[in-house]
This record gives sequence, C-alpha cells and structure tokens, in this order.
Amino acid sequence: MTPPADQGAAKHRAASLPLDEVLADLRDQIASFRFVLDAPGSEEGILTQQDLLNQLDDYVLPRVRRTDSPLLVVLSGSTGAGKSTLVNTLVGARVSATGVLRPTTSSPILVCHPDDADWWLDERFVLPGFGRVPGPAPDAVVGDQLVIMKSEVLPKGLAVLDSPDVDSVFEDHHEFAAQFLAAADVWMCVTTAARYADAQVWRLLHRARDHGATLGIVLSRIPEGGEEVVAHFAEMLKENGLETAAQFTIPETKVSGGMLPKQLSEEVHAWLTGITEDEDVRTEVIRSTLGSVLDTFRTRVPELAKRVEEQVALRTMLREEVEGAYATGLAELDEATRNGSLLRGEVLARWQDFAGTGDLERALQARGGVQAGHRGGRRRRAPARVRALKVALRSGLESLVVAAAERAAEDVVSRWQSRQAGADLLEGRADTLGRASAELSRRTTRAVSAWQDHIIELIRTEGVTKRSVAKFVSYDDEALSLVMMVGLFGFGTSDVAVEAGTSAVPQRLLKALFGAESLRSMSAKARADLRGRVGMLYDEEAIRFGQALDGAGVPDETTPVQLYQATYNLEVAR
Repeated sequence: MTPPADQGAAKHRAASLPLDEVLADLRDQIASFRFVLDAPGSEEGILTQQDLLNQLDDYVLPRVRRTDSPLLVVLSGSTGAGKSTLVNTLVGARVSATGVLRPTTSSPILVCHPDDADWWLDERFVLPGFGRVPGPAPDAVVGDQLVIMKSEVLPKGLAVLDSPDVDSVFEDHHEFAAQFLAAADVWMCVTTAARYADAQVWRLLHRARDHGATLGIVLSRIPEGGEEVVAHFAEMLKENGLETAAQFTIPETKVSGGMLPKQLSEEVHAWLTGITEDEDVRTEVIRSTLGSVLDTFRTRVPELAKRVEEQVALRTMLREEVEGAYATGLAELDEATRNGSLLRGEVLARWQDFAGTGDLERALQARGGVQAGHRGGRRRRAPARVRALKVALRSGLESLVVAAAERAAEDVVSRWQSRQAGADLLEGRADTLGRASAELSRRTTRAVSAWQDHIIELIRTEGVTKRSVAKFVSYDDEALSLVMMVGLFGFGTSDVAVEAGTSAVPQRLLKALFGAESLRSMSAKARADLRGRVGMLYDEEAIRFGQALDGAGVPDETTPVQLYQATYNLEVAR
C-alpha cells in the first residue's frame, strides 16, 4: 500500500472521521471506475471490484453502522450436502425444500426470530440488492429475492440463511452463494463423508479462511465406523490452517419430513445459541469477523489498484500512439516546408510569374518616390500576381497540413486496431476517426491565413533595413512577406527545375535588405509560429481519440492513487 505524500495531514484527516464515513469513501472510490480496456488482469479486477463492493454493501457498512443488528449465519456447501435438512432440523420445521432433485434450494431461505423479521424484511440494511418476500413462499421465486421465514425456535438476534449450492448448475446461484458468504457474520460449511475432499469444498473453506470469517464446519452422513474419515478430515483442516474452526459431525441417518432426528443438531444449535446469547461471545464474533474482513482490504484493495494501473498503463500507451502519430505528421510537415517540395505546380508557376515580371522590382522602390505598402499614403490594392501567389502558397500549405493529418488519423486507427483494447474503443467509429475531422479544412484555412499575416507583421516590426540600403530603398510589406515564405519553403533546394537566375532570388534579396542575422531571427520566429499553429490544429485532431478514451470511462492515473489513499485512510481510522 502506498501512503499519501503528506502523511501527517492525511493521517489527521482520516483519524478525525468516523469509520463508517471512511468506509463509505472507500466504497465510492471502488465504484468510481470500470474496467473498460482488455488489459492483463482485467477479468480478475472486475471480480475483485465486485466482491469488494458486495462485501462493503452487504456486510461491512451495515455492521459498522449497526453493531446491535442480528447476526447472520450462512450455511453453504455443495449440492446434496444436507444444508436444507440441517436448517429444517435447527428450526424444527420444514422451511427449506429437500429432495432428490438438484439443486433443491432454488430460492435463498432466511429464517429468523419473529421479533427480527422487520429488520430482515427492510431492504435498506443487510443485502440491500436483494428483494424480500415474507414466507412461506413457493420454492421457485423469480428474481434476486430472499424468502424471510419466522421461527421462535431460533433465539432473537440470530438468522440462518440457506444459500444456493456453490456448485449449482445455475450460474446466478454461484454469484448469490458468494455474495451471501461475504455478508455473513458466521459461515457454516456443510459437506459429507463422501465428498469432503472435493476441490469445491476446499475452495469454499479457503475463501472463508482468507476472508477471516468466523467458521463452523459440519461433516455429515458419516457411515458407521467412519472414525478414520473424521480423523482424516480434521487433519486436512489443520494442514490448511483451519483447525480453530468449530467442527461438528452428523452420522448417516434416516431423514423424515425433511429433517434429521433433533438430537443430531443439538450441538450445532447450542453453538449458535451461545454465540447469540452470550454478549461477550457475540461481541467477539463480530469483532473477529469484521476485523478480519477489514484486514483483507489491506491486500485486496491495493491488488485492485494494481489492476487499475494496468488499465492506466494501456490507456497511456494508446494515448502515446496518438501523440506519436501526430508528432510524425508535424515532423513530415516540417520537412515538406523546408525541402522545396511545396514549391511545385501552381505555387512554382505563380512565383515565376511574380519574380519574372516587374512586380518583384516594383515591390522595392527608390527613396523619394511614392513609398509602397503602409509606409506612404493610402494603401494600394495588391497587384493581381501578388494576390495569386499568396493564394497559391496558402492553398499549398493547407493541402500539406490536411494530408499529414489524414495520414496521422489513419496511422492511429491502424495502431489501435492492432490491440484488442484499441479495437474495442474504435468499434463503430473507426471510419470517422480514421480520417481528418470535417472542421480541419476550415480551421487550417484560418491558421494559415493568420500565419501569413504574422509574417507581414514580422517584416513591419522587425525587418529593419540595412543602413547601407535603407536610404536608397523602401519595400512593400505584403510582397516581401511572400518572398520570405518562398525562401522559408526551400526554393532552389528541391529537384524542381526553375528558371535560370531565379533560384537564389529569395535568400539573396532578403539578406541584402535585412542582413543575415536579422533574417535568421525572423525566419526562426516564422517557422516557430507556423509549427505552433499547426501543432494546435493537430492537438485538436488528437483530442477526438482522447474523447474516445474518456467517453468509454477508461480510468486515469488519479484512480489508483485515490484507491491507495482510501486504503491508507481506513488503516488510520481503524
């Protein structure tokens, strides 16, 4: 168990809270997540989570809140072990079905003193997930319901529950049996001389031992001369750390009216009555069982947290695959905007049209003439070739951004589909997530236009003309920003054929105007700004996959931390 970082403060807070509040918080933390991803140990984690919730709801919280509530004794065992027969004998009436058909207990039967009936019929208390039916009732009750029977033979403050067989052919019977056992103050395991060595019996006994239950064990149907069987069973109990359990034997005998001869159950009846009527013994049973159950939380909850950490680790891996795919897309864009590959087709034609005519020369004007751009009087409308080049550059860059995003989305879907957990998350949405979002094109247009405006602003604010040429030349900001873009995109570095004499125009011209150092600074800022804007676009694209993780309810890294914290608080509060 990992304690919180601020142990002193956490210890003080936990120690000041009632135990039931700390347990309620622990219960909330355990119930706050689901095992969504197909990760190692997820099935075991689901079972552990449900077991802990059942035990907190059905036993721990009710018992902590009402220590004076009646004791619950749960009889459990394999099919045909004689549980129902023993229950009938203990109460002196046929309250639970017996017979040759298996399983005979189709409905859980709870027998209590009449004065305690209202307690057990109230669904707010023990086993709140089960409905209640006052008995007698038909043997087959539909749904998760307890049949509550009254018997004045049982002492007040004691209830006996005949649970379904642990090896029942019905799956829901297994779940009910486990849940009832987790809610018990006392477990009574009933087995026979013929089946005491069955694996199912020992799984039940080990579960009782590991959960710290107060335990009684009944070995029934012992044949005449079966002392060796009794001794062997006692030896097996000792070898398995169960020698302190209360042990009872019932010989093979005739069953009449669903009951044994009364004297054969007197020892069991006396033990149960003693637990109930002796206040010191009753208190010790509650303290021992509750304390032992809470002791198991020291390992069970951290084990659950470890299973959650496996979910978190897989979530992180899936998230990293998203980040990796879009980082690759951004790197591809970086390369494509450096190596000249953008400057082909329409962009190249527009540049050559601009550079090969007088428009580029007119962007630079001798001092004393009418200054261009914003530096003179009223701003002129940009020449058509300038506008066409700007549009071509924007369109080409937009296409690169969107194409890289498309490849990244395809890559993420491919990576996720290679894992079962990822494939599960993509179910029904792979086609949508496997391509760029419908909004990306519009957002990209805005981002690229804003970047082009940013370059114009860079030239206006940082493009200080070299002293040697400043007194002779003024320039048009917008036209020169296009020259800078062409230079940034690596004009002359690709294998694209360009007209002689034009390949070095952007860099030569910009260096001549601003100087190498100033040009390097502006270029670095322009590239960083472009990368930042595209990075934000790709982050927005990647969010779609994060939403798939969040929407599925995959636990994040805070969940196991909170489980460890709640377990630590419980230890302090105890």
